[in-house]
Amino acid sequence: MSQTPHSDSIAAPATGPLLGLSGSLRAGSSNSLLLAEAARLYGGAYRAGNLDLPLYRAEIEQAAMPDAVLHLAQSIADAPAVIIATPEYNSGLSGVLKNALDWVSRTKLRPFAGKPVAVMSAAAGITGGARAQVMLRACLTPFRARIVAGPDVMLGDCRTAFDADGRLIREGTEALLADLMAALHREAD
Repeated sequence: MSQTPHSDSIAAPATGPLLGLSGSLRAGSSNSLLLAEAARLYGGAYRAGNLDLPLYRAEIEQAAMPDAVLHLAQSIADAPAVIIATPEYNSGLSGVLKNALDWVSRTKLRPFAGKPVAVMSAAAGITGGARAQVMLRACLTPFRARIVAGPDVMLGDCRTAFDADGRLIREGTEALLADLMAALHREAD
């Protein structure tokens, strides 16, 4: 694993594309599909962040911050806004997403501070990841992100929510998602 020593850099003004962070690493995950639909409705350039990071361990951090972590933190800093989609596992957010937040919190960049962030979830259950969203919002509090108030997008029974091309087939969900992206745009402008 390539690693770079800690940097004392501070986040520069956002100039990059909208960034999406999916709490699922699975190819074709409902949360990644939901992010893609959100990005389509937001408009403009979009980039998916890489959360495939080593498990956080102080020994790794002390040796040198992994390049993938520094790259993720810089991607967050460069984005005008961030959208995060989390599945719900055992009444909470995914370990992948929590691990990424733990790593980013250890960088000196502080990329989420003042950053507009929209939270959403897709889950197989009928609550659509509501508990995972509560936990995610709590985890984002120390980052001082500007979390968009709503509307809430919690996609339940997510396995039936997309067509073969990955497009949402529920008009009500698409309308909520469009409203959330409009709110995120207002926060980012």
